[in-house]
Amino acid sequence: MSTLAAQDATMYWLSSRTRNDLFLLYCFDDSGRPSVELREFVARRSARIADLRVRLHELPRDLDYPSWVRCDFRAEQFVEHFLPEANWPGVCTAVGKLLGTGVDAAVRPWRLHVFRGIDGAPRGGPGPAMVVVLQLSHALADGRRGTEIARALFAESDPVEPAAAARDSIAAALGVRGRRIGTAARELAPVSAIHVDSALALLRMPLRIARTAVLGYHAFLAQRELAELTTAGKIPEPGPGFAPSPVNRPGALHGNRPYDAHQVRMIICDAVRMRIPGHTVTVVALTAVSIALDRYLTARGEQVDRLGAQVPMALSGNRIAARNNYRSLGVELFIDEPEPLARADRIAAALADRRIRAHHPLLTAQDRVTAVTPAPLLRRDVDRYPIDTVPDSIAGHTVVSSVHRGPADLTFGGASVRFTGGFPAIGSVMHLTHGVHGLGDTVTVSVHANTAVLPDIDTYTDLLRAALNEVCVPR
Repeated sequence: MSTLAAQDATMYWLSSRTRNDLFLLYCFDDSGRPSVELREFVARRSARIADLRVRLHELPRDLDYPSWVRCDFRAEQFVEHFLPEANWPGVCTAVGKLLGTGVDAAVRPWRLHVFRGIDGAPRGGPGPAMVVVLQLSHALADGRRGTEIARALFAESDPVEPAAAARDSIAAALGVRGRRIGTAARELAPVSAIHVDSALALLRMPLRIARTAVLGYHAFLAQRELAELTTAGKIPEPGPGFAPSPVNRPGALHGNRPYDAHQVRMIICDAVRMRIPGHTVTVVALTAVSIALDRYLTARGEQVDRLGAQVPMALSGNRIAARNNYRSLGVELFIDEPEPLARADRIAAALADRRIRAHHPLLTAQDRVTAVTPAPLLRRDVDRYPIDTVPDSIAGHTVVSSVHRGPADLTFGGASVRFTGGFPAIGSVMHLTHGVHGLGDTVTVSVHANTAVLPDIDTYTDLLRAALNEVCVPR
């Protein structure tokens, strides 16, 4: 049993307030193999993947962070969907509805959705397609780890069991002595394990509070030093703030909350066209989004002087033993620059500065404070955080999340993969997000939007497709 890191627990607790699951879409050829055989394959394969045979165990009143405990596959984790019309538009509509759902990680933190016999799918072969969507709790994985889980599930060969499990949380907090106390208490006292865990959590609380105070002071010193280095020009400045745009304001209301009607579209591109010399696929996508979003807002009669995007960046290594190991970078999109390649140059330079700052060791000081904060205090902060309000200044108007998912050597039911896609979550501020996912010789640019704020997603998608063609012109 391993305890969640604070970042992962935050994702779990947020899931009760907003939908934040990961949805990894893979399009395969449809081999025609019976669905019962596919379900049996998923049951067998998931039993060999450590991340797919766990669920969360919580303590009363959140005295400590939830823990991962072992569990078996359930038949209802394989969901086959039957569409009125088994075609690509029908899949997009169905996937949009899925994005409004969430798994309960305390029951099972993942689910596999399957759509069979789909006609008209992009990159089509001679026969119909099978679209598979792997839904993961964000407590279980971030985008990079989710990709690793999906590759293990759909790899041609069986996955290899990791050599060692994560270190026990009690040992991490109290050392070996704490683990021995827990074992002795379980053996000598006629109480349930949950009471033992709760008692140990209470014993650890003063130590956690003390460590939080000490590390908080160090974080204050680090923040002051970071500001001094920034003023001296030795570290790039933080990303700029932006005034919210029309795609960041709540649309129609459903009860007392924004109406979350999710819709998706996907643009599948040849990877070679997205590789402009000197620029990453992420920069190419950001440049196209800057053009499309500017033109879309202008066509609606909205005057926007500046646009920005939030770009999640994976952190190297596992500094804090968290499954969610990334930072979100706020990047200017420079819509005042009319020439696409020059705009891409400026976006790339801004993104590079944000990366340099994000990797600076001084920024990890606050992470260390969060990592030792007592669970009840962090849970209180998560519950009180105003996720339903739009601040006066935001880090970006949209999200562009980019993950390369490796070679196209995945199979399901004996059929080859065609492409992949993904859909960053929308919320009270981000009503329009983009996923950029490479697999083999394809790159899929996915659009995820709230109907109440962006009712004409096809218009926006057409603008984005045209912008990609404009940016990706051979030079």
